[in-house]
Amino acid sequence: MAISATVVGALLGLGTQMYSNALRKLPYMRHPWEHVLGMGLGAVFANQMVKWDAKAQEDLDKLLIKAKQANERRYFGSHGK
Repeated sequence: MAISATVVGALLGLGTQMYSNALRKLPYMRHPWEHVLGMGLGAVFANQMVKWDAKAQEDLDKLLIKAKQANERRYFGSHGK
């Protein structure tokens, strides 16, 4: 998953820079270092999004388990008395 996120992010950064040059009616590959920088930032962004999504899923799972336990205590725990 990490390799695909890196590739997608790099392509996103490259595409953004090329689109920016096209909007300004400049040559697509003007200042190639900007393309490399855009690809690097895009790759970092995509990888951070994957990490954030995994952490959010973990947190959601923990909250769902806590909610399920609270509901079980509320509905099943009080009837045994």
